[in-house]
Amino acid sequence: MSVTRILIPILILMLIFGTLSSINAGSTGKIIGKVFEAKSGEALPGVAVVIEGTKIGTMTKPDGSFIILNVPPGKYDLVIRFIGYKKLTIKDLMLKVDDTYNLGILKLEETILQSAETVVTAERSEIKLGEVQNIRSVTADEIEKTQIDNIDKLLQSQTGTVNSNGEIHIRGGRTGEISYQVDGVERKSFSPRLSPAPPMGQWLPHGGTTPPNGEPYSGAFFKHHGVNPFVFTDDDRYSTFAIDVDDASYSVTRGYIDRGHLPPADAVRVEEFVNFFNYDYPAPTRDRFKAYTEGAPSYFGQNCDLVRIGIKGQEIDTQDRKPAVLTFVIDVSGSMGIDTRLGLVKKALRILVDNLREDDKVGIAVYANRGRKILDHTSIKDKAEILLAIDGLRPAGSTFAEEGLKIGYQMASENFKKGAINRIILCSDGVANVGATGPDQILAEIKKYVEQGITLTTVGFGMNNYNDVLMEKLGDKGNGHFAYVDNLQQARRVFMENLTGTLQVIAKDVKIQVDFDPEKVLSYRLLGYENRDVEDDKFRDDKEDGGEIGAGHDVTALYEIKFREGARGKYATVFIRHKDPEFNDEVSELSFPLKREDISSTFENRSVDFRLSACAAQFAEILRESYWAKGESLDDLLPVVQKLGSDKPGDDDIIEFTAMVSRTKKLWDAKELLTSGED
Repeated sequence: MSVTRILIPILILMLIFGTLSSINAGSTGKIIGKVFEAKSGEALPGVAVVIEGTKIGTMTKPDGSFIILNVPPGKYDLVIRFIGYKKLTIKDLMLKVDDTYNLGILKLEETILQSAETVVTAERSEIKLGEVQNIRSVTADEIEKTQIDNIDKLLQSQTGTVNSNGEIHIRGGRTGEISYQVDGVERKSFSPRLSPAPPMGQWLPHGGTTPPNGEPYSGAFFKHHGVNPFVFTDDDRYSTFAIDVDDASYSVTRGYIDRGHLPPADAVRVEEFVNFFNYDYPAPTRDRFKAYTEGAPSYFGQNCDLVRIGIKGQEIDTQDRKPAVLTFVIDVSGSMGIDTRLGLVKKALRILVDNLREDDKVGIAVYANRGRKILDHTSIKDKAEILLAIDGLRPAGSTFAEEGLKIGYQMASENFKKGAINRIILCSDGVANVGATGPDQILAEIKKYVEQGITLTTVGFGMNNYNDVLMEKLGDKGNGHFAYVDNLQQARRVFMENLTGTLQVIAKDVKIQVDFDPEKVLSYRLLGYENRDVEDDKFRDDKEDGGEIGAGHDVTALYEIKFREGARGKYATVFIRHKDPEFNDEVSELSFPLKREDISSTFENRSVDFRLSACAAQFAEILRESYWAKGESLDDLLPVVQKLGSDKPGDDDIIEFTAMVSRTKKLWDAKELLTSGED
């Protein structure tokens, strides 16, 4: 058989939009289009399409299409954003009265750089049904050089084609969208689903080029804390836990998904997904805390109601916060020697230093093979000297975290200032391999400094070779908190937007206890907080460790509750107990009731924030393969998340969350295909 030519045209079918009525007809216009992945040709659902500088926007549908209605006439820049892809900006889009601006097909390119952007000038496109968008031709001379004499083998040699049970599939094509021709004879094929992205060729700490145990990253350490069950109130009417403002698990998961991998189940902590988002609870004006509750039938749980308990801490204006004596302890070992680690640490600390005041001081200790001091505590008045020390950091050697922290705490103790914020900020991937390497051993060494009032914030960096266990426990037990920075945007969130809350503690050893009435509540389940559990009889034991709350921080807890038939009135009491660092750790306790009448009859009419917290929890439950999410699907979650974007357009966190769920769905589908043995 003589093979002279092969054509692989990818046909992109366009949805033809009908005219939609609008109450603003005659004075506004609309913008339509579709968003596809440039490489595979797959439609991208859940992409944020927003008119820059406004709250006018929408999300793409499962077929990648979008429509923005009621747009006033004018000149606009349209921004298209999706996690893991370059931001696309359409400049100078001119819209007239009663105009429909058809942008046609917009293609997004994958990237791991959050700041990457593509800018184009708007041009109208006339898209015809059946139009060929991409053609790959192979000449007879090229075929002869391959020494291939079989058309199927030739097709498989082309980029993006695979063989499944004797049938050729071309990546990115759907039914009827792919064809190839040999001497004018056409054949059809179908595309496989998206496969997970392969590891990125990074250095592996355990040697080789393929991570062990089939994991996407080598040397990443997480701990399984179990999953809370439903508890019958006849057996235990009290639910008691230490408060937790950490949100690192969400950022860690985002890092995995952004790089094309599903996270390990143990990396997912439900409460940190829920607490990543800002729910705009009003701050208290008199008390240290104010509580908010909201409830509805659970959209995802079975035969139960979902109740959200939100607690907001007192806010402190930037100019009113205490002066800070900060000690940076920075991991400069060899494993930090890539831009997303030590490079990102430098950028993050620059942001922090730029937002400090003249009455603040910074000292710096580092560790690799050994720990050492590189900068005495220096006033922000001499900021240039501090930045010079940060810029001069260079990676090399092993990881003696214990000695680095010891030196940092000694520096903080020698420069301790009563009435000020005295805090260590540890920046590391957490993988200690010299000296004491576990959190309990290191905490035993620094216990006296913690009791002195020196708090610790741990900030995790890095994906491959990362110890979540060490970083989380040090932050929790160091009377501070734990954050994870995976990109510059998150660095700004921690060190600029939430700086006062990051630095100044307003309440110590905060614990919550919910007392359920057994006559009205059959059973309950706390979503998350498994590693923050406190024995019920230790709630009022003020030697028992709790969580720390920074200025303006808020904490959210979700409960699934099964009520007894006919339950009315107060069904539970929430108690909050804490120490006040402003008054010699004086202990205070607040309480507030939960009433059955405050639970709505439908999930859909609850606030966007309530539904967002429910979706965040469900996303985490599915990712950590919780027993209570058995049989639940991201297919069911995604439309609920997309509705959030429609109800609150322009919210960056919701936009990013929608993109995360959409990308995770693709990865999850690919995983199921691989598990089932399909192509």
